Amino acid sequence: MSFDRKQQILEAATKSFSLFGYKATTMEQVAKLSNVGKGTIYTFFKNKEELFDEIIRSLIAEMKAAADEAIDPSLSFYENVHRGLYKILEFRLKHQLTIKLFQEEKEMGTPAVMEVIGQLEDAILNYLKDKVSLAIEKGVIRECDPELTAFVMLKVYIALIFDWEQHHEPLEKEKIAMLFEQYIMKGLSL
Repeated sequence: MSFDRKQQILEAATKSFSLFGYKATTMEQVAKLSNVGKGTIYTFFKNKEELFDEIIRSLIAEMKAAADEAIDPSLSFYENVHRGLYKILEFRLKHQLTIKLFQEEKEMGTPAVMEVIGQLEDAILNYLKDKVSLAIEKGVIRECDPELTAFVMLKVYIALIFDWEQHHEPLEKEKIAMLFEQYIMKGLSL
């Protein structure tokens, strides 16, 4: 029963953070949305920060799972990096919580939200770094700094998907893949 109650609280809190943002969400709102007393929430989470952290850990795990699902062992390293990155960024765009968090970070600069955005980016970078390191070990790509390479890959991808769209028509997925290959992957090729 307690797992169900905890899950109920997590779902209500996710809904509240998605609708109102981190700053405007209160434990009272979460209690009301989850149909439990405020005291019940405190049996599972000591404060809003701890509740938020649990939701973010779950979100990061979901994001990694979505990227892993996109990986196809029969495809090249390049194709899999493209598929994984695209899935991660698509995940960020389609999930109401991440959309609200990025909006709150941009508009209010809430410190807790800025920290979470950093955690999300670190999770993505570590995921990419692991994939690059593995590709180097397997002799699929040339020797390089995996951390720096992951950073460049992510920033180029973000630029092609988000930054470009601020003043231009969105690029098709295939065009992004072609540009990514042209600017990043050819330099890593053996």
